[in-house]
Amino acid sequence: MDVTLLGTGAPAGLPRPDCPCAACATALGPDARAATAVLVDGALLLDLTPGAAFAAARAGHSLAGVRQVLLSHPHHGPVVEVPAGLPQPGRVPDGRELAVLTGHRVRAMAMDAGGTGYDVTGPDGRRLLYLPPGGAPAGLEEATAESYDMVLADVVGRPDALARLRAVGSAGPTTDVLAVHLDHDVPPGPELRRRLAAAGARAVADGTTLTVGAYEDVPDVPRRTLVLGGARSGKSVEAERRLETFPDVLYVATGGTRDGDGEWAQRVALHRERRPGSWRTAETTDLVPLLREDGPPLLIDCLSLWLTDVMDSVGAWDDAEWAGGGEKSLRERVRELADAVRGTRRTVVAVSNEVGSGIVPATASGRRYRDELGRLNAAFGAECEQVLLVVAGQALVLRG
Repeated sequence: MDVTLLGTGAPAGLPRPDCPCAACATALGPDARAATAVLVDGALLLDLTPGAAFAAARAGHSLAGVRQVLLSHPHHGPVVEVPAGLPQPGRVPDGRELAVLTGHRVRAMAMDAGGTGYDVTGPDGRRLLYLPPGGAPAGLEEATAESYDMVLADVVGRPDALARLRAVGSAGPTTDVLAVHLDHDVPPGPELRRRLAAAGARAVADGTTLTVGAYEDVPDVPRRTLVLGGARSGKSVEAERRLETFPDVLYVATGGTRDGDGEWAQRVALHRERRPGSWRTAETTDLVPLLREDGPPLLIDCLSLWLTDVMDSVGAWDDAEWAGGGEKSLRERVRELADAVRGTRRTVVAVSNEVGSGIVPATASGRRYRDELGRLNAAFGAECEQVLLVVAGQALVLRG
């Protein structure tokens, strides 16, 4: 089964008409996208959009063989004129199945925000799932026996849709996840590709034809990632974003509750509000056992607070205790943590502060902490497939 993406953009396209934002200003050439429409084997058209016939011609296809046109958008999507010879667009009721004369079977899937999703099985038995803009599947509860070969979804606008599919086994390691309905929420080009790759997804240019079930281009998700940054740089947001398409994430908060500290309580509350409701939280600095266990992805926030706790426990703030064995104990704890990261089978995203570029601390204890955090970051980062530095909300890839 082959699919041709006649468009991959949001309903208004990208760039949006008359929008002055930076993302729209740079959405040029291959990064410009018409409203999403998908041609399946030249016989089934998912969403009829303005200029679909011209888009098909540019991609080397014709709409003359289309036997069924299905709409996914809420309120039937953009109003367009139906080209001569094309069947009248329709919609399959949720839960119902449609058999097309070409041998394709289409089952309509209910969405949580309007519109209709389509589960398409080709004559060759390959399966793809197409979701509308802003929509996620509703009522997915039972694990499925087989993953889709391809998923086309609003990965940027509704990352939780992919998380839901992964939770029930509908999207697996070999599922080719294509981001469609792309809008101006993320700058196009390298930044878009970077964010999608972290979610195990990709985007292709308008007019691209793909074979469903060909896995060679499915991106590998980095299993261990270290996200560095200064205060309020956006490092925690970047770390959370990298796991929002995965279910059952365990958020490891190393800072504790700090009873009586109102400012700290406010920070914790803001972090919790950002996180998906399906994530669990563990407040602990005992990271090694978690890394050695099998389980869902870990988001560790952050290593700098873990280091503070360890330095407290080894007496690092007292020069005599430090010289009498505290330094050696700290080195052993860091080595143990690095070994656990190296051997872990879990997906791990860890956050840490980058303090080495600032003002030299005025106290000996401050300088000691700065130096040890630099060593910890280096040791942890050495075991990661990807290391990022976040500056002013922008992620710079240092490794991977």
